[in-house]
Amino acid sequence: MKKGGFLLLSLFLFFLLADSAFSDEITENLQSILIEKFDNPNPDPEAKDERPWIVQASKFRTIVRDPNDPEKIVEEFPKVAYVASIAQALHREPPEGVTYRSLGIHGRFDRKADNFIELIPAKKAEDGSLVPNPILLPGRVKNMDIWIWGSNYDYYLEAHLLDYRGINHVMKFGSIKYKGWKNLRVNVPRGIPQAVVYAPNLKGLKLVKFVIWTKPGERVEDFRVYFDEFKIFTDMFESLFDGEDLANPKKIDQLWSETASN
Repeated sequence: MKKGGFLLLSLFLFFLLADSAFSDEITENLQSILIEKFDNPNPDPEAKDERPWIVQASKFRTIVRDPNDPEKIVEEFPKVAYVASIAQALHREPPEGVTYRSLGIHGRFDRKADNFIELIPAKKAEDGSLVPNPILLPGRVKNMDIWIWGSNYDYYLEAHLLDYRGINHVMKFGSIKYKGWKNLRVNVPRGIPQAVVYAPNLKGLKLVKFVIWTKPGERVEDFRVYFDEFKIFTDMFESLFDGEDLANPKKIDQLWSETASN
């Protein structure tokens, strides 16, 4: 074989092997996944898209006390309700016997400032109280979107994501200074790590909370905001290999617990 032909063959084999080695890096299985419906006033703890939420606010939140007994609270904000109203763009006519809902927050603060309201995914503790429970987002998340109803107050929305190193990342959905329902979207920067080179490779992000911020000059004495359908657009591709079950955290826990009990 001539030297030139040998060189071309070598280059062909090199690029063939290189393509095989790096194919996992460019292969994608993009899916839109519904994470939360905000639909159920009595969430099923076993349902992935139904969970309780903790709603809390900053220090200037309004607390109404009994004038005759200052220790007695008559009313406090923010308030939460699952209301039978949703964006028409989602479901114009729900099936018979089905009621679609959204999660409403009734807010009130005593003074203008950088006030905030936090919406935190939760679970019930053994004593029945609610404790924070971040949502593990499947795959390698590309972007997130959520439906928000605004009433033209100059507020804005952000989400907090936690990576596997314990670093918090703030994703800014942007202003909710508009009237009615609107779908807000934010891209997840590629610089936020969601995988490692070691098995198991995937190190998913966790949703810690949503935060509504009020602008310092905006009115805050009485307002409402509604949440509906939180979705992600994510890459669910994972390359297969012999023994992949030993890289599955749930399977690992099961296998090792069975071994320990023997």
